[in-house]
This record gives sequence, structure tokens and C-alpha cells, in this order.
Amino acid sequence: MADIIQLLPDAIANQIAAGEVIQRPASVVKELMENSIDAGSTSIKLVVKEAGKTLIQVIDNGCGMSDTDARMSFERHATSKIREASDLFAIRTMGFRGEALASIAAIAHVEMRTRRQSDELGCLLQIEGSEVKNQEACQCSSGTTISVKNLFFNVPARRNFLKSNSVEMRYIIDEFQRIAIANPDIFFSLHHNGSEVFHLPPGNLRQRLIGIFGLHSNKKLVPVEEETDILRLSGFIGKPEFAKKTRGEQYFYVNNRFIKSSYLNHAVANAYEKLLPQDTFPLYVIFIETDPARIDINVHPTKQEIKFEDERLVYNYLKVAVRHSLGQYSIMPTLDFDIDTNFARTPPVKPRPQRDETVRSASSQPSPPSQNPGAGHTPADDSGRQASNLKNWQQLYDGLNEFDPETTDNNGSAPLTLESSWHQEPLLSEENRTAGAGGQTRKEPYQVHNTYIVSQIKSGVLLIDQQSAHERILYERFLEVLKQQKASTQKQLFPRTLTLSPQDAAVLKDILEQVNLLGFDIQEFGVNTFVINGVPSEMAGKKDELEVVEALLEQYKEQLDMKLDIQESIARAMARSAAIRRGQGLSPTEMQALIDQLFACQVPFKSPSGRHCFITFELEELAKRFEG
Repeated sequence: MADIIQLLPDAIANQIAAGEVIQRPASVVKELMENSIDAGSTSIKLVVKEAGKTLIQVIDNGCGMSDTDARMSFERHATSKIREASDLFAIRTMGFRGEALASIAAIAHVEMRTRRQSDELGCLLQIEGSEVKNQEACQCSSGTTISVKNLFFNVPARRNFLKSNSVEMRYIIDEFQRIAIANPDIFFSLHHNGSEVFHLPPGNLRQRLIGIFGLHSNKKLVPVEEETDILRLSGFIGKPEFAKKTRGEQYFYVNNRFIKSSYLNHAVANAYEKLLPQDTFPLYVIFIETDPARIDINVHPTKQEIKFEDERLVYNYLKVAVRHSLGQYSIMPTLDFDIDTNFARTPPVKPRPQRDETVRSASSQPSPPSQNPGAGHTPADDSGRQASNLKNWQQLYDGLNEFDPETTDNNGSAPLTLESSWHQEPLLSEENRTAGAGGQTRKEPYQVHNTYIVSQIKSGVLLIDQQSAHERILYERFLEVLKQQKASTQKQLFPRTLTLSPQDAAVLKDILEQVNLLGFDIQEFGVNTFVINGVPSEMAGKKDELEVVEALLEQYKEQLDMKLDIQESIARAMARSAAIRRGQGLSPTEMQALIDQLFACQVPFKSPSGRHCFITFELEELAKRFEG
């Protein structure tokens, strides 16, 4: 029988490798920008079109390459970063596998122009599907420019699985930000479809974070600095009050390489214990410097997973460092026995007098002097008011030592009675009392913990989640408005200015037309700035418009991974941001209106996110629960 095992051709092997290394356009951005950093660049420009599906171009001013190195760089396992196996335990560069360029060239059209500073002419190299189409001398600036076009042109299945441009652009921005944060001394810029999204001049880490997250982020940042014999921690954490409902602003770097680690995320979450609102995530950018021999980064092709020699030790150091910073900057309570007493001159609180002392003081102490002696005030008035006060105090405590004999038990003691806060309130108000079937009356709904609405129905009890119900109502309403395009707008007397991070500003620009169809009047006003001239009429005066728009963006970004129609995505996000919250008190009229509107919906059973809007308890079910 003939031998059946054979070596795969390089083109096929590169496509297989590309399946692990290049997952989407953002993967190309990561690999090319990391190569530019390893080349010693001080300026890196990223240009993308159609979220990288049409073009990804990286322009740097690094060391450049010779003709031979340019051709060799596209071979598998060709790298300048390591020479022998021991180098794997002393890696300081971003790349080292030698797979990225070969993988990219296997699934795209690649053009590279590169020139060393000492050379007069550069090299032009064109490759399509691992096949070199052209190599010649060219005139170009020093450094390297790589253009990747028609990504996945020969892997149609992979191209079809790419998500919308908004989603893919979000991934590209994430990779761009991770690299830009780690290298604040390098100039970075990002251009998408001809418009500049980021322009980040070199500076320190705080300046870089402000450039990425916006000017408003400066007040959020708290520095972290801790050094031990094993590692050094530095960076910034966010103040708890600025935590967001969605993830995305959490960054860990080990030896300047971005990593993902749920274990380290847990350490930071523990440090913020009892300081964060429920289901919120703080901003943090933390750098960990340690001996490369103590870590293993050769775990995954993306190099975003890492193994520590002593993971528990890193966990504890990180937790202590974050807590120390929170305490040092008075964000969390600390025990400090050296507090300056000049800052603690609060007058002591006088103890509240007992009943007998109060009565005696009312009868024996003179009344305070008049504050307005020229207003017809006389001593007789003082004595009359004093006698009236004494009479009122006595009436308040009259009958405490008496009891009705009919209400006592056989031992002559009064039984204990527990009264709820509803005891003094009528179960039914006259204006809302309506006759029901069989002569029954319809009772007003009421709230439990300002979260759930209880309503009596013929077969039992209805329990409604007020936030989920309102989300369903608003979702269907906003979806209908977007389809009909007939929303009414309430103009603002004083327009509000909204400044966003470049990433959020790009998202809002993409959906601005649809958002304005809901009744908003939002216009661009400079770089990453918008003016809110009007809001939907039904929302006017009920919620802060800046908070609603910011929450709308957070919810919309959270749903980008779901392949939803843009109108449906915006309707979901808007409903979530504008709905009443758990813990918000409602009047009986508002509760009844919410119930009526919910059951007028096409799908009243669940919220847009899939949470139940209500549950019912049948009388028979309740009776069974009380059986022994």
C-alpha cells in the first residue's frame, strides 16, 4: 500500500494557521501595529475602510527592512525576535512566533513598501494568497507601510461570518486602544472612511487615557503604584461613582502586553467590595512589570493569555494595591488615628430627653427669649403658650397605662398586635373603586420594595416587574415610532452639550439619524461633541437627557454582537435606558396605567432582553403553600 502521509503545501498550511491567528479585521490591526512597535516606531498611523473589510493600512517610521528581509518576513516561522528556545523565557517584544504576516498574506491581497534609513531606495512587495506577484525597488519614505486589501477573499465562509461594520469597527477600536494605552510615548492616529477617529500625540499615561476616553475621564482617575521584590504595579483605577453597567474599560498589561484574565479581574472586584453599585464595572488600567522568566506568554496564538509562576501572589498584591489607592485618596473609609482634630469640630449631639424629663422641662423651664420683641409679644403670651405645650404633652401620653378589659387574655395582660405601614391606609380609594364580577371590587395595585407591582385578579394575584414591563412598553412604542417616523419633539429651553469619548462619538454618529427619529434633536458640535436641542415629548422633564443618551449608547454597544436590525437595536437600547428603574416609587394611578399599557402590548409576557414581565399566583397554588 502506498504511503498516504505527506507535507501540506505552504499555502494550505498558512491558511490553517490564519484560522487561529487572524479571526477578523481587528486581528490584522493588532499584528501589524505590534510589528510597528517592535520596529522602534515613534509614529504609527492606522487607516481602515469599511471596518477593515476593504482596506487595513498601517504606516510607521520604524527601522524598515532590506529587500531580503522584506521577502523573508512573509515566510512561516520567520522572525527577528528569537534565536533559540531559551529566548522564549526572556521575551520583551510584542511578536515572536513569525506567523502573522504569513497568515495575513495567505487570505488577503498584501502590499508592502519598506525602506531603511540608510538606503536610498525602498522595496515594493505584492502578495496574493501566499503567492508573490511582484517585488521591485521603489521610492518611499523610511519605515514600513503595509496595506491589506480584500481580507478573506479566498475564504468566503469566513468572510460571510464577519459581523456588521459597526461591530467590526468596535473590535478594531478596541485593539487600537489597547496598543495606544500601552505606548503613550508613541504618536497614534486612526482614520476610518476618510475621517479621523483618534489623534493621540505622545505624552504620559494620564494624557493618553484622557485622549482615548475623553476630557471628562480626568476626574475619574486614581493612580495606583506599588512595588515589591517580585513585581511592580502601576497605572490608574476609576472612582466607584463612575462605574458603568457594561464592560470595556478594563485593561491589564504584563510587561506592556495586553492580557485577558478573569482571575485578576476578580482581584480588582474584591478590592472594590461594597463600593460599587450592583452589576457595574469600574475603569482600570493596570501595568504589571515582572521578570519574563516568571511568566509564560506562549499559551495562545493571540498572546492575550498568560501563565504566572505564582498566580495567587499576584492576585493578593493586586488586591492590596487597589485597596491602598482607594484608601489613600479617601475613596473608601480607613482607620487613621492621626487625623487632625481641626477637621472634626462638629458639635456634640444632645441626647433626646425622656418623656418625664420632657414634661418637666416643658413645665419648669422658661420659654426662649423672643426673636422679634417689636411684634406685639407679651409675657402673658409666653405663659399661655407654655401651658398649652404642657397640656399637649400630657394628652400625647394619656392612656398609656390603661387598657380595655375586653382585649385582655385570661392572664389579664394585653395581647401583642403587629401593625403594618398599611394599617392606617384604606385598601381602596373611593375614586378607584369599581364594581367587578359578582359584586366584587377592584383594588388598587401597590408596590413591594418599589420594585414589583401587586395586582389582584379574579383567579389570584398578579406580580409585575415594573422595569421589565416598562421596557416592553417602550420597546414596542419606539419600534413603531421608528417605522412610522412620526415622533414628537420637545425643544429644550437651554440646549445641553454632550462630550463623548472618540469610540462613543463614532457609535453615536452611526446611529444619529435613527436616534433623532425617536424624537431627539441631536446635532454634531465639534470633535466628539454633540448638542441636544430637544428630547421626545413623553420623556421631557422626567429624566436627565445626558444620562439617557449615555445609557442608550452603552446598551446599544452591548447589543452590537447580536445580529439585529438597526431599528430593533436602537429601540431595545432606548427602552432600556429610558425605562423606570427598580426602586422607583409609583403612585397607584401610575401603576394602573403601567398595567393597562403592558397588556395592550403585542407581546406582554417578556421584556426585550427576555426577562419575564409578570408572573401569576393562582389561589389554589397559594392555598397549597399554606398546607402542612
